Amino acid sequence: MSAQFTASGTVTDADTGDPLIGVTVIVKGTTLGTVTDLDGRYTLEVPGESARLELSYVGYGSVVLDVSKSDPVGNLKMTSSTSTLDEVVVTGLATTVARRNSANSVATISAKDLTEVANPQTFEGALQGQFSGAEIKSTSGSPGGGFSVRMRGVSSIFGNQQPLYIIDGVFLDNSTTSSGVNLVTEAAGGGNTDTNQDDASNRIADIDPEDIENIEILKGAAAAAIYGLRAAGGVVIITTKRGKAGRNAVSFSQTFGTIRPITLLGLRDWDADEVEALGGQDALDVFNSGGFRNYEEELFDNTGINSTSRLEISGGNAKTLYKFGATYKNEDGIVENTGYEKASFRLNLSQKVTDWLDADISTNYIDSKADRGLFNNSNTNATIGYALAFTYPWEDLSPDANGIYPFGGAGSNVLETTDLITNREEVDRFIGGITANARLFTNERNVVKLTGTAGLDQYSLKNIGIFPQELTYFRDESTLGGVLIDGSTTSQQTNLSLFGIWSHYTSTGVSFTTTAGIMRESSVYNNVLVSGTDINGSETNVDQAANVSVNQTKRSFINKGFFAQEEVNINDKLLLTLGVRADKSQNNGDSNELYFFPKANVAVNIHEFDFWGSETVTTFKPRIAYGESMRPPIFSARFNSLSPTAIPGPGGTNSGLQTQSTKGNPDILPETQSELEFGADIGFLNDALVLSATFYTKTIDDVLLRAQAQPSTGFTTEWVNGGELENRGIEISVDYLAIQNEDFSWTTGLNWWRNRSEVTRLEVPAFTTGGFAASLGQYLIQEGLPATTLAGTIPSNADVTESELAGIGILGDAEPDFQLNWRNSFNYKTWSLDFLWHWKEGGDNINLSPLLYDFGQTTWDYDDTDLDPSGQLTNGQYRVSVFGSDARPWIEDGGYIRLRNIGLYKTFKMKYSEGKSTLKLGVSASNLINIFDYNSYDPEVSNFGGNVLANAVEVTPYPSSKRINFHLRANF
Repeated sequence: MSAQFTASGTVTDADTGDPLIGVTVIVKGTTLGTVTDLDGRYTLEVPGESARLELSYVGYGSVVLDVSKSDPVGNLKMTSSTSTLDEVVVTGLATTVARRNSANSVATISAKDLTEVANPQTFEGALQGQFSGAEIKSTSGSPGGGFSVRMRGVSSIFGNQQPLYIIDGVFLDNSTTSSGVNLVTEAAGGGNTDTNQDDASNRIADIDPEDIENIEILKGAAAAAIYGLRAAGGVVIITTKRGKAGRNAVSFSQTFGTIRPITLLGLRDWDADEVEALGGQDALDVFNSGGFRNYEEELFDNTGINSTSRLEISGGNAKTLYKFGATYKNEDGIVENTGYEKASFRLNLSQKVTDWLDADISTNYIDSKADRGLFNNSNTNATIGYALAFTYPWEDLSPDANGIYPFGGAGSNVLETTDLITNREEVDRFIGGITANARLFTNERNVVKLTGTAGLDQYSLKNIGIFPQELTYFRDESTLGGVLIDGSTTSQQTNLSLFGIWSHYTSTGVSFTTTAGIMRESSVYNNVLVSGTDINGSETNVDQAANVSVNQTKRSFINKGFFAQEEVNINDKLLLTLGVRADKSQNNGDSNELYFFPKANVAVNIHEFDFWGSETVTTFKPRIAYGESMRPPIFSARFNSLSPTAIPGPGGTNSGLQTQSTKGNPDILPETQSELEFGADIGFLNDALVLSATFYTKTIDDVLLRAQAQPSTGFTTEWVNGGELENRGIEISVDYLAIQNEDFSWTTGLNWWRNRSEVTRLEVPAFTTGGFAASLGQYLIQEGLPATTLAGTIPSNADVTESELAGIGILGDAEPDFQLNWRNSFNYKTWSLDFLWHWKEGGDNINLSPLLYDFGQTTWDYDDTDLDPSGQLTNGQYRVSVFGSDARPWIEDGGYIRLRNIGLYKTFKMKYSEGKSTLKLGVSASNLINIFDYNSYDPEVSNFGGNVLANAVEVTPYPSSKRINFHLRANF
């Protein structure tokens, strides 16, 4: 029999002396291991006369401990680690690795960063400014959120560029569903027929940030290739909180705060002559009596109340762990009769079924309501911001004694719209998943296991729109006579996967991890929008309207794929990964064709080699990675779309179908993406200072485009694969534990990043997209230019670079010059102070709000004189004078410096609990300081929601807000 001995010991926290439960203890170079029990103790049978144990624990890093037959007791006090290199990151669909061994740039966000500094409104709001390589943009200030997320530049022109979100193995739906208010606003009836102008939220906003333990972001194909079809825009992997063995733990927190507008724009600086010229003697009398009303202040200068209550209960034993969390959020908007309410309940269970089988179950139920008001574009002057542009301070828009509102200058009344309309989203959602791990075979050198995952994301969304017939814009020659909207959306998304993992450890310290598996995703989406016009009195049932119409949108997909991956670790010195993914999709022209996408990466821990003797540079790891992925065509690209129409005939009008103007392509290909990423991670002073630099080049081929169709087809355009895009970028991060002693610590970190895109091949003529018209500014797609180029009509004598399109000049770029965030964490005894600054330099917007106010002659800067080169016209007069002939006034710098969040907290230990129970009090703020030179409420805005090549366009949005919150958290 071979020699062996029993190693044992106790693991405690170096600061508190408390036992650490669940510390992983492994005999280095083997599969032999165990975890510490409720008292922090471990016992492990070790082969041979001596061995090296590797102990690891989340938040504490890894420690190596030598034991032998003559000295088998290995007690250890573990110190919490702030080094980013000690984090564990994903390397595949079922494998992980320490960041110090990873060949990819993977961003991580902790629970503290998400919710323990400030109180974010939604999940996406919590991500803003937290990591490099992404542009996360708020598209609306409306309650309930609305965000656009873009990783490493533009990766498609007409396709979906949002990342794939995965929570505990469940693939999430992040759709945006139009509310149907276009029937009232007719926003899509003008220069842009996009119906996504009605300020709708996206469904990732349903996720409760309080449930989250950590987030990992795979920003490019080099890391995300293994995740398949929907990973071309990156992958956001969310892990929720789970129970820990030991005594039951109860936590309750309460947040209460206020919401205020970031800024107000103010009134035009009126004088008596201007008032009389525009409003007559009655207006002048109001002016002379000091009776002007500031409707901007009445509408937006309000204080909303925000309240968030949170309860967590967790615990378990050696076999069963549980975690229950419930959150109730209720907040007012800064506009009357708007607000957001959400209740979220989560139960996570972990069960050790047998010695070889365990399972993790995650369940989440969400119920939310958002009253979003009526904002953004309108061709009927119906939206609040649009009508405000034509509302004059001498008008009295208050209702009379009978509750009847007078007409405003816009033909609508902003107070009436705010008071009487309903535009509500109601969501009922369930997210559930199970992951089972079966260890099929284990010995000293091998572990073979099988992992299966099943996920379900199912929700119903109800859109309720009530626009009473007494609204002023229905009284003025309107044929609608009031509008009722009843939208009903159901979505069911499932994912199934089965992985086999074989880990082999050699006696020479080389390990091999082989993974192979299959996956299936499916989605069924059904939207039914019922609308009624010419309603009776205060009737709110849409079926009682005189005219009822029904529109239905159905889409579905099934994606199937398999993958294989090999990871090799040579003594923690050389790390190699090779993998391949194969997928097919129903949206591809050939739905049965498999497309193969490889990945490969190499990392070298040079500091692990014997020749490395530097005590200053303690980590030096160059790395390189390559990966490919694909994006299926949009749902309609393969088929000829049909729309309903009325066909006159001898017996009257009959219903029929007509083809739309764009022809489907049965041979359409997916967009393919390849990315080369290389960089280095360098740690100084025992990794107290860590510098990471990443450079990448991403190429997208077979870009989906619209080409001019042959006249004989009966179509105007057709879908083709006809272009290539390229993105090049740099990401640099610095993390520094500047000070750490018994009473005080200071950790600081900085991220800097930039991206540059280029249309490297275009097989159709240059064209504009997004926006409304060239005279107002649009995106320009032209070979050799950035995909984010903004262009527009210019006069013949303009000193502007001309595009390939006649009369169209290049006016700006929506891509930021760079972005930077700076975070700091100070801890002094029981006090903590954290803050995060975010700097976005450049990135232009198309700001059309001032133009609308110019038409109404109410612009806040109407009488300034800094635009007209001749100095003869005021700003308002100048902008109106060049309308239609010069788009330059609408292009503005969208950069800013923003204090994203700041929080100050004090923790008290409760004496009766021997210090195990705590009370934490604090105050925090979000968007407290905002510095920008932008002629509106906030440069973070989008009239077209998450549409990446249109999300730099502003038309009278819901103003953004800042928050101050007070916090109480009790842990028992």
